[in-house]
Amino acid sequence: MTDNNFPALVERLRPECDRIVAQYEQKRSALLPLMHLFQAHEGFVSSQAVHAAAEILEITPAEVEGAVSFYTLLYRRPVGKYMLQVCRGLACMINGADDLMAYFREKLGVGHLQTTADGLFSYEEVECLAACDRATCMQVNLEFVYDLTPQKIDELIAAMASGEYSVAPMAQTQAPGPTWAIPHDAQIASGRKSRGAEGVPNPNNAGGVGDRSGVIMLDNIINRSVYRFTATSERAVVDSRSVVETIDEQGTHAGH
Repeated sequence: MTDNNFPALVERLRPECDRIVAQYEQKRSALLPLMHLFQAHEGFVSSQAVHAAAEILEITPAEVEGAVSFYTLLYRRPVGKYMLQVCRGLACMINGADDLMAYFREKLGVGHLQTTADGLFSYEEVECLAACDRATCMQVNLEFVYDLTPQKIDELIAAMASGEYSVAPMAQTQAPGPTWAIPHDAQIASGRKSRGAEGVPNPNNAGGVGDRSGVIMLDNIINRSVYRFTATSERAVVDSRSVVETIDEQGTHAGH
């Protein structure tokens, strides 16, 4: 969609925007529903949508951008017509998700957070989708697919490519690039899962290379530092284990 066409889209969506805003006591509470509405029609959240939402809600574009940049289901760049999100949670990994993700990458010819050259598929490896009883699983445009196998992957890719898949493709008003990740979103762009997996080639290994079980990583965490809630309960602070043990010992001697 060009800049010239966006004002027409806003006018067309104005009644729906007004209906959404009217549901909330404060206008700004309608921010996420509005962003999903614009994304449903553009395929992503454009800068024009950010400014339009700011005007409708009477807040600044920076406030809108702050919310949009926080939620990974709001795309700030164009994506493929089919968003393929494969679960890499614990239950799925135990049931072979690592091999299925490798199969997906081979079939599509792209990696994590990348879009195929024809703009049809965007591929992402995501955290637990809460369907552990049907692992391995994934979502296609947020619709669940359970009990994944290589054969099922072949079938769903073929159905999408032929336009026969049961889930409708997303809107695509602009051709997507190779990735929709924003360069300065370092954690998302590199596909890291947590601080404990930083600096390792494969974030799907619990503790990195040579530590698939995560035992070494957990041992480092336990012996390095712990979180302690202060007496005011206002915040958790990180102290060395020796400091925490001393505090605990003093509390015991004081009868606490």
